[in-house]
Amino acid sequence: MAVAEALGPGEWLGSELRGDDTWRIPLTRAHRQEVLAAVHAAGNEAREAHGQEALAAVQAAGSEVSQESFRLPTLAPVLRRVRDELTHGRGFALIQGVPVEELSERQCETAALGLAAHVGAIVPQGPEGAPLMHVRDTGADPARARTKSYQHSGRLGYHSDPADVVALLCVRPAESGGLSSVVSSVAVHNEVVRTRPDLAELLYEPWWHDRRTGDGPDSFYTKPICTVRPGGGVSIAYGPDYLRSAQRGATVPPFTPAQEEVMTLLDDLTNDPRFALTMDFRPGDLQFLNNHVTLHSRTAYADHPDPARRRHLLRLWLSVEGARDRRDRN
Repeated sequence: MAVAEALGPGEWLGSELRGDDTWRIPLTRAHRQEVLAAVHAAGNEAREAHGQEALAAVQAAGSEVSQESFRLPTLAPVLRRVRDELTHGRGFALIQGVPVEELSERQCETAALGLAAHVGAIVPQGPEGAPLMHVRDTGADPARARTKSYQHSGRLGYHSDPADVVALLCVRPAESGGLSSVVSSVAVHNEVVRTRPDLAELLYEPWWHDRRTGDGPDSFYTKPICTVRPGGGVSIAYGPDYLRSAQRGATVPPFTPAQEEVMTLLDDLTNDPRFALTMDFRPGDLQFLNNHVTLHSRTAYADHPDPARRRHLLRLWLSVEGARDRRDRN
């Protein structure tokens, strides 16, 4: 099988974007006021419809947050441009200035859900089908095979999430570390094709992945790292941490020498400063990533000793019209 380079605007180099701020979208004062007004309106509508006691449960379920209920007269067109950038452009964007400092934790959830609803449809996460996940250090041991990446403070390898788009809203950054880095997986794919076409073929063969849902056979499944997208291009589903933890499966074969080699090559390329673009999240930063054409990682972080000041992100998964069909989720 001869693998060709993928074409399209999703190919970029981090070294070329460091002096280009067009991927940053700072909110204006009017935008921030719209977000605050929409959050309070959503809370009032839920309270009137369901009563004070049911308000928290309704907001947690995300059932009351939509484009219609979360009105953003001047910000909505900006979010539509973000959606276009995700599906037809570089595949990522960073909104800056969501007014999290003026919101409670529950209101931050509403803001995240409302802003994301203008970009795509919320995809449930986890066994309980939650509309969003809280990303913070729970003390979970990253060495345990069943620990999820959002539960600990250790470094994460470059990976993609199992939905069209992942959104991360920073409520509070860490005391130190926790930097987010993004690479164009299309650029990485094409570099492998150019330099090691023999290894590129392996990316289109089935690989064992780990859902980390247990120790039984249902936790393990196979799919290629790379698949051809409808209409051309390539979709890349990579996560070295979950590929390596799949080796614990009783029926999962060990990596072949060629698989080890291509994983080493992918890890070298994604960690190459020429490819990677690093972001230091600030409160109110809202990052959107197209998982088909980008990979992202996080450095290890140290938290503030005060629990009220520890790192806290909100993670949402989105299905976005025009993107590839949803992948297998865990």
